[in-house]
Amino acid sequence: MQANDSIGCTVSECRHHAKNVQQCTLNHIEVIKHGPTATTKESTDCGSFERS
Repeated sequence: MQANDSIGCTVSECRHHAKNVQQCTLNHIEVIKHGPTATTKESTDCGSFERS
């Protein structure tokens, strides 16, 4: 798949990482939260992550 210039990513362990550049290959990602209210970036994650 082709890198998406709009989604930066440094998680090279993800199946959707572009490998040759620090970008995601998905057209759309889902950002999820760990509780009822997200108050810090640590309380959110990329829900589209898949281990490669």
